[in-house]
Amino acid sequence: MKILITNDDGIEARGIYLLTEWARKLGDVTVFAPKTEQSGKGQGIELHKPFEVKRADYPFGVRAFTVDSTPADCIRYALCGLCESFDLVLSGMNAGMNIGDDMAYSGTCGAAFEAAYFGVAAVAVSSTADGCDGAARHFDDVYRFFTEKDLFGCGKLYNVNIPPEPKGILLTRKGGPYYRDTFKGRGGDMYMAEGYVAHRDAGDFTLDTDAALNGYISVSPLTTDRTDHGVLEKLRRTVG
Repeated sequence: MKILITNDDGIEARGIYLLTEWARKLGDVTVFAPKTEQSGKGQGIELHKPFEVKRADYPFGVRAFTVDSTPADCIRYALCGLCESFDLVLSGMNAGMNIGDDMAYSGTCGAAFEAAYFGVAAVAVSSTADGCDGAARHFDDVYRFFTEKDLFGCGKLYNVNIPPEPKGILLTRKGGPYYRDTFKGRGGDMYMAEGYVAHRDAGDFTLDTDAALNGYISVSPLTTDRTDHGVLEKLRRTVG
């Protein structure tokens, strides 16, 4: 199996080191990761200026590159720049949960979505801000869940959040708000976003927010299809 690994915390982040170390048991691993942190960049790409791609020294004898751009561009360059094919993309492990509405902003999830656009199976992986080492001890459990339940036989795109001391694994759907922002003045015309937790726990463990924040590994199937099929069918019945 050929595996491509990226993240949004940057190539020197602890999470991608742990994910790469583990993934070697699955096959041939290549790392394409941002040169600097790219959190919150979603699926953004660079279209207006060139960006640097350089070979990087990396442990485990893994071939690795730094990309001075977004996580999505890491995927795009690996697939379109090198013109290589991969069987699986792993994005992460992010230091911070990517759950609920925050998935739309996440560079970790954005890279997985970009891979899915190219038809490559992809999994975004996240943990708590200080939980990556604990979460890494459960990679085998998550992989066993994927293989035993044949998740890739059902879908090709997943978002996984692993608390450092999980109680179990649950299939989930996207929850609602997790973080929201206020803006604080920084002098003159300058403002800085400051996040606060907006999540209200309803104890609904079918939601990734409630499941992950209550100590369960959440595994959510995703789709790149942004069509609201329920509304579309309703409109077809009423509009024709």
